[in-house]
Amino acid sequence: MSPEVPPPTRRALLRAGAGGLLGAAVGGCGFMPAKTPDDKDLAPVRARVDGDLVYFNWADYVDPSVFKGFEKEYGVKVIQSNFDSMEGMAAKLNAGNRYDIIFPSAKWAQRLARGGRLRRIDPTQLTHAEDVFGTYSYFADPWYDPGSAHTVPFTAYKTGIGWRRDRIGELSGSWKDLWNDRAAGKVFLLDDRDEVLGMGAVQLGLDVSTGDAGDLDRITDLLGTLRPRLRGFSSDSYNNLLNGNAVITQAWSGDMAAMLNQAEDPSVFGFQAPKEGTPINSDCYAIPWNAPHPGTAMLFIDYMLRPENVKKNIEYIGYPMPVAGSEKVYAALVEPFPECLVTEADLKADLFFRNGGRAAEDARDTAWTHVKAG
Repeated sequence: MSPEVPPPTRRALLRAGAGGLLGAAVGGCGFMPAKTPDDKDLAPVRARVDGDLVYFNWADYVDPSVFKGFEKEYGVKVIQSNFDSMEGMAAKLNAGNRYDIIFPSAKWAQRLARGGRLRRIDPTQLTHAEDVFGTYSYFADPWYDPGSAHTVPFTAYKTGIGWRRDRIGELSGSWKDLWNDRAAGKVFLLDDRDEVLGMGAVQLGLDVSTGDAGDLDRITDLLGTLRPRLRGFSSDSYNNLLNGNAVITQAWSGDMAAMLNQAEDPSVFGFQAPKEGTPINSDCYAIPWNAPHPGTAMLFIDYMLRPENVKKNIEYIGYPMPVAGSEKVYAALVEPFPECLVTEADLKADLFFRNGGRAAEDARDTAWTHVKAG
């Protein structure tokens, strides 16, 4: 299968900006429903058809044939809306828009759950729940959602370095490779606050989500030495490599896997997970507290977990899905880039981006502004 590559905007996560974090400190503030959810709004529901599916996700993040199969089997329509950042998703929720199924990243799932904005999910209502939680123990009790009470993992991915072997040869396996003299002027970093600051943090042995002013000064000083070598900040990693704008770039593993469908000769390219550490993230299925059709949402989650649909979706989006039996499918897809694989050890390394308090988030925003300003 050689699908059209999904647009890169689906991974344009957590761009900084004035008010970009929507006041989302650890307590979950910033989420403002029209009314305060009560226990009934947050209670789990039975998987059943209770209307069409109102779906809110990154663009092209589910194989269209899976949507068609779901619509045909259950006699419903999938009504799609898309976002291009987590802030955009949160803004729509804050504005009172109602969706049946959303796909927050880990730290945003934590904010929503802590803010009382997600329904609990009863895994006994999911035929294939054991294929996830029984095999991937990490997701049975993740830091962002204890006991997976409100979420089911959708994808997992890591951040590393993509490069053109035909232009700069082999790399050393370190984040320091971004400073490669042969790549000067054709280096890109992701247009993403957490990823760029996190890259600096792991090089310095600091917490990937640090909000400490002294730590952030060290990080910005380090990144300042890279700034003169940069072509720019962009989350369009695979297109920049394909068209030659970049010879080396910070990149998400799933986008590098998706690039394999476009590359005439994959051996020209490489992807590495640097030895100092690679940030890990995951996106989740979640049902908002005010979902109009939560029963249909439960059916959709279970439908997506069927082995045949997991296979289709992995091959379509280039991201692994933590479902038993899918491992060989993804391994075959990323054979040229084996470091795209996300293992249990990667997850347990705990290099997820975490939510900080308001002061820490403000400090990170300020540091990011300094990095981008050069």
